[in-house]
Amino acid sequence: MKIESYFLLGVAAFFGLIGIIYWVTSYEQAGTMMLIGSCFLGLLPGAYYLFWHRRMGNRLEDRPDATIEEGAGRVDAFPSSSIWPFVLGLGAFATVLAFAFGVWFIFPAAALIISALVGATLESRRGGTV
Repeated sequence: MKIESYFLLGVAAFFGLIGIIYWVTSYEQAGTMMLIGSCFLGLLPGAYYLFWHRRMGNRLEDRPDATIEEGAGRVDAFPSSSIWPFVLGLGAFATVLAFAFGVWFIFPAAALIISALVGATLESRRGGTV
């Protein structure tokens, strides 16, 4: 995670520097806030990855002396197909529709989101379809 964290922190430093230069040269607030937001989009995951890299040490991918044979074997178990991401997407879409059609539309949206989260959690705990 060392390379990923340094890359994302570099992205954050770039957008932070560009944001400062942009503010000094233009005094325009909207573009400056977007550049600061882009800085945080690199800073938050970069700092998180750096935290875990320092806590766990080097992964196999981070070591220069690692061989291909060390990474052989079972990768991991991948989840099967599920309906719950689709239901969660419907709930998110219904939440956006609440801005257009009224606050009352948030109730079916919340029901969809909660049922999707509960269903996905139960499916991942039981190992099958729910």
